[in-house]
Amino acid sequence: MFSRLQIFSKKQSFFLFGPRGSGKSTLLKSRFNKDEYLLIDLLELEVLDQFLKNPGELYTIITSLPSKVKYVIIDEIQKVPQLLEEVHRLIEETSFIFILTGSSARKLKRGGANLLAGRAFVYALHPFTYFEIKEHFNLDKVLRWGMLPRIFKLEDDEKNLFLRAYADTYLKEEIWEEQAVRKLHPFRRFLEVAAQCNGTIINYANVARDVGVDGKTIKEYFSILEDTLIGFFLEPFHNSFRKRLVGKPKFYFFDPGVVRCLSRRLEVPLVPKTAAYGAAFEHFVLLEFMKLKSYFQPDTRFSFIRTASDVEVDLVIERPGKPLLCVEIKSATIISQEAIRPFMKLTKEIPNAEAIVLCQDRFVKKFDHVTCYPWREGLEECFPEVLEKP
Repeated sequence: MFSRLQIFSKKQSFFLFGPRGSGKSTLLKSRFNKDEYLLIDLLELEVLDQFLKNPGELYTIITSLPSKVKYVIIDEIQKVPQLLEEVHRLIEETSFIFILTGSSARKLKRGGANLLAGRAFVYALHPFTYFEIKEHFNLDKVLRWGMLPRIFKLEDDEKNLFLRAYADTYLKEEIWEEQAVRKLHPFRRFLEVAAQCNGTIINYANVARDVGVDGKTIKEYFSILEDTLIGFFLEPFHNSFRKRLVGKPKFYFFDPGVVRCLSRRLEVPLVPKTAAYGAAFEHFVLLEFMKLKSYFQPDTRFSFIRTASDVEVDLVIERPGKPLLCVEIKSATIISQEAIRPFMKLTKEIPNAEAIVLCQDRFVKKFDHVTCYPWREGLEECFPEVLEKP
């Protein structure tokens, strides 16, 4: 079993949100003694039906538990948001600690569910990071199949089958079952188009035209992906920097394998030194930043810069109490000054900013004000906390 980076308090009730298959249940079972918790799995149809019919039954069940049980784990709480009213009452009246997992915050946010008014902390769990699977890490396989925990239990010839099943049964059918979309066919088409646009600036009108729905619907679809933890927006950098001329966000899916599946590219080889390989590597590294930020530096803010002449800063990190950090991600195995010259010129014009490049070069290099790191060392420089983990 892999050791996960996410830590949480055992003395306080909490929510644990993460995409389906990110390992929430496995993590909790590994951290708690089996005799000390009751697990209520709302993915079991009989259990789900029981609590949909009578949410108040939770109170009766919990108050009848033996004294050795200290924790109550409710898996996929968004399936029955009404249970949160009973959880709230039980937290107030008993000493039980509740752990509430969810693969979608949409129903809870939009349905006006009782989010326990600060009585429960909120944590996130993501697919694996490099630092959780170091000895099992293979970059080519990660770029091809992603970092969902189940992938690492399968043979190579089973991984495509798993990703297709994941996309079909979860990303499409379950979002439909949650009544997040009215018509399933255009949403399925949207998933493919959105995956093909992964990591690019969103042009809602173009996506709407390709899907065959209006722009308002496309914005709602992207919102659904964000709320169901399938992806996230990377907003353009906002300040007085005079070259910040692009005002639309980018959108990234949460896993490289999933985005390749949705875009129907699972069988397409990723060849180094091609644009597709470079985009996949950039996606992978950016996801590492997002996961590590979530675990260690939640107060940092991420964005990007693109100028009218298409010069980019892949990632801008606003760090409380520290200079702005500009990050360029390159898949090159030998980095040169010429390859990053536009990045160097642009970042030199940003006041009080530091600039780094993460690449596949084996050596650290310095070009003027820009330091180039092998990507692993660069992540360690940005997140020294990861080196302190046992």
